[in-house]
Amino acid sequence: MSIREKVAAFLFRSKAKEEAEAQPSQDQSHVPESTSAPAAEHTRFAGADVLELAPEHPIHLLHDLRRKESGYLPSPRLCLDEEGVLPAEVVKRENQRLKNFVTSVCNTRLKEVNGKRAGKKNQKKKSEEETEEGPPPLDALPCFFLSADKLYAWVLVLPPVRGGEELTRDGLYTAMAQEDITFGVESWTVDRLSREDRKYFTLHLVAKGKPAFDGQNGNIVEHFPRVVERMLEVDEYNQVDYTALNLIHNVKEGEEICRLIRATEGEPGRTVLDQEIPAKGGKEVPLPKGRNTEITEDGVSLVATIAGHVEFTGRSFQVKPVLDIAEDVDFSTGDINFLGDVNIKGDVLSGFTVRAMGNVHVDGVLEAGSIVEAGGDLVVVKGILGDGTAVIRCHRSVFSKYIENAIIHVRENLQTDCIMNGRIYCDQEVQVISGRGTIMGGKIWAAKKVAAKTIGALSECRTSIILGGNPWSYFERELLRREMKEIEMEMEKLECQPESTARASLLKKARARLSVVEMKLKHLQSELDEMKVNPYEMDMGRLECSIAYAGTEISHENEIVRLRHETRQCVATIINGEIVMM
Repeated sequence: MSIREKVAAFLFRSKAKEEAEAQPSQDQSHVPESTSAPAAEHTRFAGADVLELAPEHPIHLLHDLRRKESGYLPSPRLCLDEEGVLPAEVVKRENQRLKNFVTSVCNTRLKEVNGKRAGKKNQKKKSEEETEEGPPPLDALPCFFLSADKLYAWVLVLPPVRGGEELTRDGLYTAMAQEDITFGVESWTVDRLSREDRKYFTLHLVAKGKPAFDGQNGNIVEHFPRVVERMLEVDEYNQVDYTALNLIHNVKEGEEICRLIRATEGEPGRTVLDQEIPAKGGKEVPLPKGRNTEITEDGVSLVATIAGHVEFTGRSFQVKPVLDIAEDVDFSTGDINFLGDVNIKGDVLSGFTVRAMGNVHVDGVLEAGSIVEAGGDLVVVKGILGDGTAVIRCHRSVFSKYIENAIIHVRENLQTDCIMNGRIYCDQEVQVISGRGTIMGGKIWAAKKVAAKTIGALSECRTSIILGGNPWSYFERELLRREMKEIEMEMEKLECQPESTARASLLKKARARLSVVEMKLKHLQSELDEMKVNPYEMDMGRLECSIAYAGTEISHENEIVRLRHETRQCVATIINGEIVMM
């Protein structure tokens, strides 16, 4: 042993002895140089955030070397979040990188301790120093670990070797400056680190950056619903109030329909290296402007330009004009053709027609012989009384107290308390489960489902239930074929008449009408052919009822099931194109 090594050993042992005498509470933890480290010395701190390293890891070799030089030394503790203030995902993400970092810096330090410095100049200088005085001392070494996003910086200080300089506050600040760690420095931690008992072999968070915050996207606050729930509620007496649908949402001229909340700008952040982290600004959203609406000058409100009914079309809000008729539709009003919604306080009398592009709401009844066509929903509070000839068309859903001797075809659902001798063509579901819940006589064709309490009667009146298919399209095709035959018969009569200017004009108009009908029929037939290709549509259809009387027929395509006796809890469904009773 050289003279320098003996002096260093003597000084370190003396210093350790003095500290032990000054702090009697640590006597039990003091480990003499001659005593080998017990098994408990290498015990790791348990915890989810503490990095566990194998006993043969280089950090333990450096730890043992330091302990032999200075006496007692706390075990290494590598914990990214000692105070529990960092996001859990950051700790989880950085642990593997930390392990690689610690292994790298400790291996490099061991090479320096063993005199294996890289570089020819350093090797030559080392050889000269070793020849004269032995291996040179190594000062305390701060090693900085930065998170992947450069928002956090930790320091791991490796102790001096062979009498090198201990860690100092100024030395730590100098090392941080060399690593360009200048933003978000935890001054209190850095200032006290040189005086800490655990300043070596322990991670310390020394800098925190400022994360970037992206801006909030724009949003729209709507005062009217986009989707109108067209569902009737049954009260405790099993009755339905057909006036409570509230399908028409009235708006006044200049009233606000929706308001825009503008997007916000992002707030940029900074890394511990004082580099800016860009932030994304929020995305603006446009106001859903439709017909009869306008955007205010400040660009944040959508208001109505007319009084009417607010409706969302799928892309925008629009305001439809509402036609209010205070009494019946009769000779005082005449037939009604309106581009918006129609609200009728009375009845629609026999022989009169109501056509509307929007919803039709009738507080009274539809009398026999009246015709109604609605582009939206049809609500008849008191009921529909037909004569077996007039047709009611609805492109959405129909809600009526009762239906008797009426021909109705509806694109979506039909809900009522009772159907008697009706001919219903429905592309979705027929619900007759409120009130009496009776279907008696007639033909009900529903693509998806028929639900009722009672079907048929004790008198075994014929009641036909057809499941599956495309009722609306088939019925439209039959109407077009009927119209085509009527036009052809009209043309035959005209051709038998003597030639005249009036005859030629009528024939020309009839041929034009016939051409239009043929085009409609061709287009409809192509749609029906496409629908047949889908196998899922073939098995769609279901019947549910509490009682089905004899005389009830259930059919699908060319298959018919006739009930010969009363059946309770009757359920029929389509499986592989066949009717299956359950």
